[in-house]
Amino acid sequence: MGLSVRERGDHVATFRWIEVYVMEMLAGWVPTTPETEVKLVFGAHIWDVAQHADSLGRRTQELRLPLQHSLEPARSHLQYLGDLAATVETSKRIAGLYDCVLPTLDRRFRDYVDRVDPLLDGPTLRVLERIRHDTARMTAESRALREEVPAVALDDPAWLESLRRREAALGDIVAHRPSGQEAAAP
Repeated sequence: MGLSVRERGDHVATFRWIEVYVMEMLAGWVPTTPETEVKLVFGAHIWDVAQHADSLGRRTQELRLPLQHSLEPARSHLQYLGDLAATVETSKRIAGLYDCVLPTLDRRFRDYVDRVDPLLDGPTLRVLERIRHDTARMTAESRALREEVPAVALDDPAWLESLRRREAALGDIVAHRPSGQEAAAP
C-alpha cells in the first residue's frame, strides 16, 4: 500500500528542509573555502539546490501543507548534517557532500518513489526526477573539479567511509507529525 497524503507531505517537507539546509551549508562554505575553483562550483550548486527547495516547497501546498513548508528531519539526521556543515577541510567538504550526502539523499528519493503510487503522486515524482538529474550532474562536476584541482581530493578515505556508515545507520529521516497535528502556517 502506498503512502497517505499526510505521509507524502511529511516526506516532501522533509526533503525540502534538507535541500534548504544544503543550500545554506554551501553558502556558509563559500567565504571560508580558499580555493577559487571550489567556490565557483559551490556557488553554482547553491542555485541548483535553491531550485530544488523551491520545487519541493511548491509541492507541499499541493499535499495539503502551507506553501514552502519544511519539516525538520529526525534528530540523528540533524546531527549528521550539522557535523558535516562544521567541517573545515575543503577535501572533506567536497567528499562529504558529493560522495555521501547527495548520493544517499538520491537513494532516499528512490526509496520514496518505490513506496508511492505513480498515478497519485506523479507531480512529486517529476520533481524528484529533475532533482535526481541535477544531482547526477552536480556529482559529475565535483569529480571534474577534483581532477582539475588534485589538491582538493580526499586523502582520508576512512573519514568518508565513517560518514557513509553513519548515514546508513540513520534509518527513517522523516520526523512525521503526530496524528491530529497540522502544519503551522508560515
